[in-house]
Amino acid sequence: MIDSREKLKAQAEKDGIEFFMAMGTEVNGKPNASVAPAQYIDDLLDNGAAFAGFASGGLWQEPSDGDIAYIPDPSTYTQLPWRKEMAVLMSFPHVNGELWPYASQNILKRLMEEVQEEFGWTYKTGMEPEFFLVKHNDDGSIRIADSLDTSVKPCYHAYGIERSWPYLSKLSRYINEMGWGNPAIDSEDGNGQYEINIDYSDAMTTSDRLILTHYMAHSVAFQEGNGVIPTFMGKPFTNNTGNGLNTHFSLWDQDGRNVFQDDNDRFGLSKIGYHFIAGVLANARGMQALIGSNVNAYKRIGVPHPTSGSTWTPTHVMYGGNNRTTMLRIPDGGRVEHRGVDGGASPHLASAAILAAGIDGIRRELDPGECMEERNTYTMSRKELAEFEPLPATLWEAANELQQNDVMRKAMGSGPHGDFVDFFAEEKRKEFALYHNQVTQWEIDNYLTGPMPMW
Repeated sequence: MIDSREKLKAQAEKDGIEFFMAMGTEVNGKPNASVAPAQYIDDLLDNGAAFAGFASGGLWQEPSDGDIAYIPDPSTYTQLPWRKEMAVLMSFPHVNGELWPYASQNILKRLMEEVQEEFGWTYKTGMEPEFFLVKHNDDGSIRIADSLDTSVKPCYHAYGIERSWPYLSKLSRYINEMGWGNPAIDSEDGNGQYEINIDYSDAMTTSDRLILTHYMAHSVAFQEGNGVIPTFMGKPFTNNTGNGLNTHFSLWDQDGRNVFQDDNDRFGLSKIGYHFIAGVLANARGMQALIGSNVNAYKRIGVPHPTSGSTWTPTHVMYGGNNRTTMLRIPDGGRVEHRGVDGGASPHLASAAILAAGIDGIRRELDPGECMEERNTYTMSRKELAEFEPLPATLWEAANELQQNDVMRKAMGSGPHGDFVDFFAEEKRKEFALYHNQVTQWEIDNYLTGPMPMW
């Protein structure tokens, strides 16, 4: 492990590094970066990469504010296999020498440290990024890059993998070269859609790697030079399945024991695991804006099934065993999967929200209630679904729910400008208003000459 300046310099010299990229994020998951030649590494480590916080966005800064300094963490040193002269250092936003409280990385870092101090547990996650490969049409619209992928049921189709293998194989090789581990690649439920998995780790490492995975996916596509664009956007096509970021989570003690594991339980889950589930259920509506943080995310929730026959996206607050129609799934012993995280979410913010909600359930020893073990919740009647809370249907609704949730308000913290949830909710309402102000082609098609009969 690289845990010092000296080790970092030695490894960089061995690897032939000419440039260091200091990379951090803001609340939407955008990778902010600055590149410094290798001879300036001491200055970068001491002072960080200076950013105008207002220009970078998502950090609650004004044009009149001073610099935000992204201070690198030497332990995150990663040589880029597709650009071997460069190494990335994941970096934490600071203002005046202190961690900036409105940065998603810093929120996750603080919450993980609090859980470690209170319980002695490490929060681990595994994220499953889904993405489409698309191309632009001349009119600015997009289409599936693979014109032959037209099957109604394209999921796991070997031909889909084969036709995109030159691109997918590079991602896999690079993930393994960086030491992350790539256990699986598959074609997904939508035409032109893929999933590439990375081995689980502590939540900060996993989130950092997800940000780098997005960066890698775009970098490799740009180098290919054939106009293909990877998109992790939640719902890029009306009649195609959306992109999720299914997030698996567990807690581990100082002896390396998974405290979610109980082999005597029918699902292999401990009481601590069930309390954690209950906390996520109890705070599901309040945390939704943090795991689906743009207007497009809500076009995956409660919408008609696409051509494949299923959205694979939860609509209500419920959990199940190995049941992919529920919000929380217990795929096997010792871990739980949240199926409602949007493909375009900030991994740091989503991970922080799940942890905060779950720990609330542990502290209050909450009971998760009825388990939807094998029930297809998509076929449940309105009367049956009325027993369960629906997830927010829009970003506006989710932002309002966030502000009213005391657990999220406390967990997300505050700073010199007030509580994080107030800033975040207001920004998301502005985003929704900008979207809501747009007149869509659907409205023109259906209302131009009079109201469209809906029955």
